[in-house]
Amino acid sequence: MMDVIGLSADLSLVTALSYLLTVLLPTMIIAATPLVLASTGELVVEKSGVLNLGVEGMMIMGAVVGFIVAVESGTPVAGFVIAALAGALLALIFGFLTQVLLSNQVATGLALTLFGLGLAALMGQTYTGIRPPQTTRLDIPEVSDFPILGDMLFSYDWIVYFALALVGAVWWFLNHTRPGLVLRAVGENHDAAHALGYRVITIRLAAIAFGGACAGMGGAYLSLVRVPNWSEGMTAGIGWIALAIVVFASWKPGRVIIGAWLFGGVTILQINIQAANLNILAIAAIVLALVTVVMIAFNLRTKSRQGWIRVAFLGALALLGWAMALTWPDFRLDSAYLSMTPYLTTIVVLVAISGDRTRAALNAPASLGRVFHASN
Repeated sequence: MMDVIGLSADLSLVTALSYLLTVLLPTMIIAATPLVLASTGELVVEKSGVLNLGVEGMMIMGAVVGFIVAVESGTPVAGFVIAALAGALLALIFGFLTQVLLSNQVATGLALTLFGLGLAALMGQTYTGIRPPQTTRLDIPEVSDFPILGDMLFSYDWIVYFALALVGAVWWFLNHTRPGLVLRAVGENHDAAHALGYRVITIRLAAIAFGGACAGMGGAYLSLVRVPNWSEGMTAGIGWIALAIVVFASWKPGRVIIGAWLFGGVTILQINIQAANLNILAIAAIVLALVTVVMIAFNLRTKSRQGWIRVAFLGALALLGWAMALTWPDFRLDSAYLSMTPYLTTIVVLVAISGDRTRAALNAPASLGRVFHASN
């Protein structure tokens, strides 16, 4: 009898692990792909010294334009390309206002978001309820059919791999090329870069256009792959989370993937909680434990005393949540509250990493958000 029980437990563990690797992990990566694209683009923009808060507006414009083009042409690739162009065009409007007319970057970015949301709602009125053409999965013969490994690594569309490659390309560009060094110099001290003869405004406009293109593609991924359909306001704050991920990543491209997967995982987790009617206290404890692990990884590099205090605090909250889950095993929350968890996680993580202001100031570009004029 004990052997049967042990075998049953082993099978349950294998089944749970298989479900985690072949279902939850791919779903999390798909959910995180728009965040990877938008955050990578915004990171390049901020590295040039520009703060563009209009990511949400550019993403929603990319979502509606990409959806319309894909439906009308029958080609998802055309939808992604035109969505990138639409996002870049909207970003260049922001760039012209802030870099040429010297308007306030924060106010202009907020206005760009409102403008994008309104224009997208107008353009997409007649496309609600329509299914777009399917974006095909990138199948590799004899590799995609591997048990577990095939589903875990090779079950995605080409945009997922493109987003990961884009992060690597941006890292290489910023750290190993002369144009990347120039862009970083503009972000650190635009006056010194101008004195050396670099065209600060042109460089920043190019970075802004790139960021807009990435945000547009991220929005198109929402409407063409992740959902896939068009509905008004479908970005639902993803653009703001992308902005937070740039800060979470400390303006380093490699960490963007970690941040996007973390927030994408929380999004998928809350959906599965609602579907399975799970105990939210236990899930909250697990999420806090994951955030604690991330914070430990950060503090192993920085060795900040305040950082370890925050780690201890988050770890204590995780233990408290687990104890409460054991005390009230039948505790449940309404789905509306569960939908708040990605945004609450964003706030918790940002508060946790922003306490060490010296480190944050050293990582942020020195000229971020500052107005440049050649006559200064």
